[in-house]
Formats: sequence, structure tokens, C-alpha cells
Amino acid sequence: MLHTLQKTGQTAFLSIEKVFNAIFGERLNPFYYLGAITYFLLWIAIGTGLYLYAFFETGVAVAYGSVEALTHGQWFAGGILRSFHRYASDGLVITMLLHLVRHFTFDHYRGFRWFSWVSGVVLLWLTFASGVNGYMLPWDRLAQFVVTATTEWFDALPVIGGSMTRNFITNANVSDRLFSLLSFLHIGLPLGVLAVLWIHTQRVPSAKTNPPRPLMIAIGITLLVLSAVKPAVSQGPVDMATLPATVDFDWFYLMAYPLIQSWGGKETWYLTVGVSLVLVVLPWLPPLARGKQASWNLAVHPDERIIAARTGETLLDAGLRAGLPMPFECRNGGCGVCKATVLHGTVRLNPYQESVLTAAERASGKTLLCCAEPLSDMEIEYVPQAGAQSLPVHLHVARVTQLESLSADVMRVMLTLVDGTLLRFYAGQYINIVLDNGEKRSFSFATAPHAAEEIELQVRLVPGGRFTTKVFNQMKVGDTLEFEGPLGTFTLRQDSEKPIVFVAGSTGFAPVKSMVESAFHTGMDRKMILYWGVRRRSDLYLGSLAEQWARDHANFKFVPVLSAPQPEDAWTGRTGLVHEAILADFPDLSQHQVYACGSVQMVQAAQPAFVKHGISSDDCFSDAFHLAPQRPLDSQQADVVKLGGNHV
Repeated sequence: MLHTLQKTGQTAFLSIEKVFNAIFGERLNPFYYLGAITYFLLWIAIGTGLYLYAFFETGVAVAYGSVEALTHGQWFAGGILRSFHRYASDGLVITMLLHLVRHFTFDHYRGFRWFSWVSGVVLLWLTFASGVNGYMLPWDRLAQFVVTATTEWFDALPVIGGSMTRNFITNANVSDRLFSLLSFLHIGLPLGVLAVLWIHTQRVPSAKTNPPRPLMIAIGITLLVLSAVKPAVSQGPVDMATLPATVDFDWFYLMAYPLIQSWGGKETWYLTVGVSLVLVVLPWLPPLARGKQASWNLAVHPDERIIAARTGETLLDAGLRAGLPMPFECRNGGCGVCKATVLHGTVRLNPYQESVLTAAERASGKTLLCCAEPLSDMEIEYVPQAGAQSLPVHLHVARVTQLESLSADVMRVMLTLVDGTLLRFYAGQYINIVLDNGEKRSFSFATAPHAAEEIELQVRLVPGGRFTTKVFNQMKVGDTLEFEGPLGTFTLRQDSEKPIVFVAGSTGFAPVKSMVESAFHTGMDRKMILYWGVRRRSDLYLGSLAEQWARDHANFKFVPVLSAPQPEDAWTGRTGLVHEAILADFPDLSQHQVYACGSVQMVQAAQPAFVKHGISSDDCFSDAFHLAPQRPLDSQQADVVKLGGNHV
């Protein structure tokens, strides 16, 4: 039933929006700015209300006369602004209800969105209360009807028990203190609306609180025309001795009041409280959340960052929440501004206007960030907003806590942050060491994220290297250095059950160590095999650690490969090029994932062979020096692999 209702609603919204696109254009379709238009109308209502309140007199004998003087005595200002106030308030209800219905229809109220939904329901009732209260202030016949009906409604509550209505039996029962209360409420309730609206909006990343200027002008002109054609006027002074026979009714704010007269106050309470409770608990009613996965990792280009997307969250909202300069306009799949490319992973596309994303574009990997919800870990590429600044890279200061020579030309460098915090990163990422002259050197984390109390780097000595020479000849425990990060999108994907083949060349072992230890820590039971290719036996500087992994974990296997063993190595294991050893063991790679970390030459030699043995570009990942996005392996733009800590 719910699914059918939502599908029908989606079809209706998309059809109406398609018509409005043809009339206004995709960039000015008012259905794409319901929240922003609500904001705009609220500001009009508040601004005009302040002007009206400046001339309003709070008293039984003077309230009606002050409103009449304002309406007719200064029709050019007060009269027009009173009508503006009335119609902006009515429009506010319309856009709020449409906004709520659209989010319900498109199932945007569950999971992490529950707070926005519930706060939106609170906003709706605060707005109704503020509007109803506003109709009491002019103290005309409509105000009399609203006041008496409201008191009758509250009298139906057992706590009050009929005591409120007695205050409005005759004119003498109404005192000036009533208007002090009504005025206080009409200031306090809108302030409450603003407070809750601010909280509500903060939950939406990069929420737009102003519609495009042409829409604002069009709304202003519409309000002006309505004010001229049907101005808001009072309906005669209050006379408590008689009941108004007819009143000019406002169905937007007073829709429940006919029910009070026909059903009774108690029954109307049952309805309004029941509807409110259903709306509040709706995010937790069946059907529940779509999946068990709490979040997915998104590798994003050109920012070269990894961000988290919550289940049910669009790629756009995840990116904006992380501060990425992703382009967007309508956020409803109607303009195509947020079009991007999926390089790896799968998405679920919410309904959208098919004219902005064709079937051919989808087949080529294009998607709409505002409608795409990740169903796996992903890699995406988008074009940032024109003139947008890149997401700033975090700069940290660390202290050297340990220096350990792992081999003749590999040094283990252990770091801790000076401020005592723990660095959050993903296994496989890297940092840039910032040198005194501003130059940078990249090194992969050899530490798993769960053991980030100390950051481990594995630095290979490069003859003449500015930084690596300093590490081996000058650096000592207690020294400090600056670095930026974490950076990079080379991480272990969690969205597959395929066995993993790790390919490490030289100190390309560093990011592999981070990923393997992280996999062990999280309990990942996929089969893993590490091929570590080096020249000589002494280059296997942590070979004993990899052998220990193999002994401790049944799902892990270690295969060292030497390309130039010497007689003194007494080597009896695998020899040759590391990728040839892999192909000898796996003539068909179509059911595996490959993670390659090593020299450019190693990867360039391996790529064509891997392609011939069935590997898919979706299943082959590499630690890219320039962090080029995932590309087909037989492409000239295939990933360039960095040396995992070999930079000078």
C-alpha cells in the first residue's frame, strides 16, 4: 500500500515538474525550490508583520480601529502590506505541505533523515499555531469565530474542562490582557519557527535558503497582484452577544475548524493528535531501512579524498557534507547540473527527469549525484563548480618516536601527532611530508587505521634524495616534521566477496601491510594472497611478518618472488617477474580482485597480461602517483603506481 502510494506520488510530481520545466526551465522550476521558497515567504511574512505590528494597538477597544486605520488610512503601505502578509503566510503553508509530501513520496524521511522529518513536522504545527494566532489579532468577526472555536476546542481537553469558553461569553468578559497574551504569542511563535527552521536546515548540507532571484521577483509580483485583486480586509467588529453568520474563511490555516463545529472538539483532537503521531513515527514504520550496511566509502576525484556516505544518502549530499565543491542546482534530478561519472561501484538511482540523463549516458557510466544512492563502495569523478576552491588539506605536526632500520636501505619511521590526537584515515592512503622549502614527499601509511596511536612509514633510501638522505643520516627521535593528509583513494573495497591478490613491489609493501592488518582486524574472511616482488632476499625487509600472517590466518597466503637472486641468497623459492608468478598461478583472473603497489615499470608490464587473463577494470586497483581515476587497464590513461615510499 505504502509503495503504491509513493509510486503514484512520484509519477505525479515528475509529471508536474516536467510541465513546469517546459514553462519555467529547469533552473527556475519552483518545485525544485520548495524549501527555499518557504524561507523567502517566511521572511516576507516576518518583514510585513513587523511593519503592521508597529501600528497595531493592543486593546479590546482599539485593536479593530488600529487595523482599520492601517488598512484604509495608508492603503499604499499598510493596506498592501497587510495583504502581502496574508498571502505570504498562506503560500508558506502551501510550500511547506508540498515540501513534506514530496519528501514522503520519494522516501526521504527514513534512516539518518528522521531528525529532519520530525523537526519538519514540528515546524508545520508551529506555523499553523502562529497563523491561527494571527487571525485573532484584528479583533473582527473572523477573529471572534477563531477565538471562540479555539477555546471550545481546548475546553474539550480534560485538563481544562470547559473553563476557557466562559471568558468569551460577553464583551465584558474580554479584557486588554487577552491582547497582551495574543501579541506575545504572535511574536514568540514565529521566533520558535525560526529557531526550529534553523536547526532543521542545518541537517541539510549546503541547503539553499533563497530561491533564484527571478523566482523571488515572480513571487513578489504574484503577491502584489493578489493583494490588488482581493485585498485582505476586516470583517466587522467583534460582538460577543451575537454569533457571526458567515465569515470569509482561510482554509490554509483554519482547515480543522469546520471539524470542531461538526464533529466536536474531542473528536478533532483525536484526529489531529493521531495524524501528528503517525507523522512523527513514520520514519520507523515498515518497511524499514534498505540494508544492513551503515555506510559506504566513496573515492572522489578530482579531490582525491575518501568520504563516507550513509545508507540512503545521495552521492551529492555525502560530498557536500564532506565539504566537496560538487555542482548542483535543483537537487531533484531535473536539471542535470550534478552529472558525474561512476568509475567503480553501483548506485540506486531515485526517480529523475529522463531528459537530463539518457539511457546511453547511464550505460557509459554517467549518473546524477543528487539522485544516486551508493549500493557499494564507489569511485566517482565529477567536474567541480566553476571557481570553487578545493577542499583544504589538513596540516599536522608530528614527532618522531622511533627509527628502526629494516634493511640496508629501508627505515621504519614511527610518528605521533604533537597535539596528542589520533589521525583518522583509511588503510591504503598516504601523507605528504612537507619539507622546509615547501616541497612534498609522499609516503603510504604502513599502519592500520585501528592502530593509529603511532603512524608507521617505510622509507627507502634513494641516493641523493633530499628527504630520504636526511632520514638515514640526520633524523633522530624527538624531531618534528609537518605533513598533510590523509590523501588518496587507494583503499581496500569491502563490497565484494572475490579473493584478493595483492601485488607489492619493494616498499609497495607499506600500503599492503596497512590493508592486510586492517582486514584481519575487521574480521574479513575473503581469501587473500600477497605476491611481494623484490630483487634479492635482503629486500624482503618484513618477510617474517608476512610469513607470520600466513601462519596465523587460514585465509592468507604469502608468495615472495625474487627477480635477481644471488648465490649467497640461497634462494629456493619463486623467481622472475612478480606478475608472471601471479599469471602462472592464476591463468583466469576474472573471479579475483588485484591490488597493485609498486613501481611504474612493474604495473606497466603487468597490465596487458592481467587484461588477457580476464581481469576487469572494476576489479583492479593501484596506488596512483598522480591519483588518476580508475581507468580500463588497456587504456593509455591507466593508473600510474607510486613507489609506496620511495620518493626522494
